[in-house]
Amino acid sequence: MIGVALSAVAALAAHRIRMLSTSGAIAATVVGTISIAAGWSWGALLLSMFISASLLSKLGERRKAERVGQIVEKGAERDWGQVLANGGVYAGAAFGSLMATSPRWFAIGAGALAASAADTWATEIGTLVSGRPISIISGRRVEPGTSGGISLAGTAAGVVGAIFIGGAMVLANWPVPFVAVAIGGIAGALADSLLGATVQERRWCEVCKTFTERPIHSCGTPTTHARGLVGFDNDAVNAVCSAVGALVALLLS
Repeated sequence: MIGVALSAVAALAAHRIRMLSTSGAIAATVVGTISIAAGWSWGALLLSMFISASLLSKLGERRKAERVGQIVEKGAERDWGQVLANGGVYAGAAFGSLMATSPRWFAIGAGALAASAADTWATEIGTLVSGRPISIISGRRVEPGTSGGISLAGTAAGVVGAIFIGGAMVLANWPVPFVAVAIGGIAGALADSLLGATVQERRWCEVCKTFTERPIHSCGTPTTHARGLVGFDNDAVNAVCSAVGALVALLLS
């Protein structure tokens, strides 16, 4: 009951300042409730991720929207898909720890959250301070916001994000090696970039002659599928990123 109350209050506050949509607030309440039910440290770790991601998303929000608005499908106001993509594996690990106590659940949870943090930090900082990133596959310059695009600033921020969650986990006295979590987080972010550059769905606006992730481009034109797997959007990529982080951290632990 305490978990429900605290999660609902936090989600409502985030909704009021437009960090979460209505569906995102509901999903965040569910994820938060499960996490707090697993233990206060689970809730605290999730909160540290959420606060850091939210603050970074608000940093230079207008500039980032101008740079990537024609490409990315969703804005800074996270919906249920984004919440579950970044916190679903973590919530699953928390639920698993409620069912059967094992250090493995801590490794899965920490690795998943570190990967989500690394990817989020890399995206937010890279979009804000870098010029045109390069494709992780071809090495060619791509437009800001293009999935699979990487930059020095974004990569460094991703590493710091993984270390941040690893440090928070150490403070929470979780039975997982710090190095396993940090490497898991970095591996998850790397997987995110690779999938974004190869199999993530990319669409084409015939009017603007540009690639995008949006079903309806910013000019109002319906877009068509151009490459990648149909339906394998950024949320799906983020979910895999989180799962890779969890798996790597578990194996290294």
